[in-house]
Amino acid sequence: MEWRSLATKGYLSPEEVRRLPALPTWERICQGPVAVIECVQDIPCDPCTTTCKFSAITIGDDITDLPKLDASKCTGCGSCVFGCPGLAIFIVDGSPEGQLGKVSFPHEYLPLPTAGQLVQVVNRAGEVICEGNVEKVLSTKASDKTPVIQVWVPKDLLMEARGIKRL
Repeated sequence: MEWRSLATKGYLSPEEVRRLPALPTWERICQGPVAVIECVQDIPCDPCTTTCKFSAITIGDDITDLPKLDASKCTGCGSCVFGCPGLAIFIVDGSPEGQLGKVSFPHEYLPLPTAGQLVQVVNRAGEVICEGNVEKVLSTKASDKTPVIQVWVPKDLLMEARGIKRL
């Protein structure tokens, strides 16, 4: 499968995202936190499979195969986000009542935001798409110096929001 936008622009187009082999359904996203794996490079890499203690992520016999998610096994714990060296896994949660949901993503820039801070949320192209409210910043020994930021965004942007504008 060809990922033209990744090769020419450095990020996946919305059409390419819809073709991802590990994309959870909207119904699953609305049931609670779940991983969204946006890994499309056929490279030897599998930390996501070993960090998932629920065996929700598999790659098959060839280590260069793309990861596949069994969304029914995923709890949205986020261990795969910390384990992915390519920063290609996100957690989305459309289960809260109301118009807002939560998206969690790795963030490697300083300064870090703080809980309750309003931030500009960006899409894969780095374009500001909305204002978000930081729920928490997770930085543990397991995160290996890559904190994970959890931000409230409008639910209709859960599959677009992939970072925050640098502070």
